[in-house]
Formats: sequence, structure tokens, C-alpha cells
Amino acid sequence: MPEQCPNCQSVRIGKKNYGKKTAGVVGASAGSYGGYIAAATGGRVGASIGIAAGPVGAAVGGIGGALIGALLGGATGASAGVILGEVLDERVFDNYRCLDCGYSFSTDPDSRDASR
Repeated sequence: MPEQCPNCQSVRIGKKNYGKKTAGVVGASAGSYGGYIAAATGGRVGASIGIAAGPVGAAVGGIGGALIGALLGGATGASAGVILGEVLDERVFDNYRCLDCGYSFSTDPDSRDASR
């Protein structure tokens, strides 16, 4: 993290982390959907196997499989999104913001943003 603001030399610096937050949400959404679709397919197989235990076994097998797949897919997608977002924050976006003057900047001194 930079030690001081390149605009006013303040040491009160904060991080915005917009890339990390956005990519995490998108990754979680995509992962949940993908996990649900994959698990729904597996859920049909589980339901057909669960039929041996009766209608309740079929329902539990199908619904349980889809829910677990969506949760696991969402967690995996969120993890991947957060990692991608951290890279974007550090290398692409002006992730740092001076808490005194509001100046946004990155760790690279050549890519200064004059917006506040």
C-alpha cells in the first residue's frame, strides 16, 4: 500500500476494492447458476435412485442435490471472482483513495487519476 497520497502527501489512505466486490458477486452468481444446473442434472439421477426409497426419497435426492450444487458452485465462483477482482484492483483500477483530499490513485505513479 502506498505510504502517502501523491496529491496532498497525507498518510490517511483507504482502499475502494470495487473490482474485488463486483467480481466476487458476479462469480458467485455464475457459480451458483452453473452449480445448480449441473446438480439438477445429477439431482434427476439422484431422484431416480431415490425412488427405491419412495416418493420422499426421490424428492430429497433431487432437491438436496440441486441445493448443494448451487451452494458449492456459488462458493467456488465467489472465490475465483474475488481473486480476479484483487488483480484488477491492484493492476487496472485506481484502488487507493486519500481520506483527506479524496484523490484516487493506483500504486503505479505514472497512472494518476485527477478525478476526485
